[in-house]
Amino acid sequence: MDRAQKEKVVEELGQIFESSGVVVVAHYVGLTVAEMQDLRARARDAGGSVRVAKNRLAKIALEGKTCESISDLLTGMTVLTYSEDPVAAAKVAEDFAKENKKFEILGGAMGENALDRAGVTAVSKMPSRDELIAQIASCIGAPASNIAGAIGAPASNIASILSTIEEKAEAA
Repeated sequence: MDRAQKEKVVEELGQIFESSGVVVVAHYVGLTVAEMQDLRARARDAGGSVRVAKNRLAKIALEGKTCESISDLLTGMTVLTYSEDPVAAAKVAEDFAKENKKFEILGGAMGENALDRAGVTAVSKMPSRDELIAQIASCIGAPASNIAGAIGAPASNIASILSTIEEKAEAA
């Protein structure tokens, strides 16, 4: 790789570290190509990405970034799983690590907060952005549906009373 390519990789990695809600660092020694493709597909489906880069270039890209503290994790064969959603990449990495013992999560970063192994696990258990939006929407929609039900209930009651009276009148 020549100098221009290295500079381009450092710039791309810098953008990843700046724009990602979470970055998970893991060792991937012994994973097959098919297993790595599975990890990439899972990350893509969740709105994230997977990147393998030289540790030296990643450390250069981390200089001056808020998540610079993860540079200590960049030793050996490391892979970065990242996403804009602060939870998606952590969930993907955790799920993949449960199924593949060769994939060992070292830690990561969420903004300027460094995460150890337990921190990544805790983040993965949080609801994702989409789940939170759905919960908020249901909280907002529930009172409105209750009000609509309460407003419609008296009319429904009157209609059933009138129906009962009509049935009694026809029977007599």
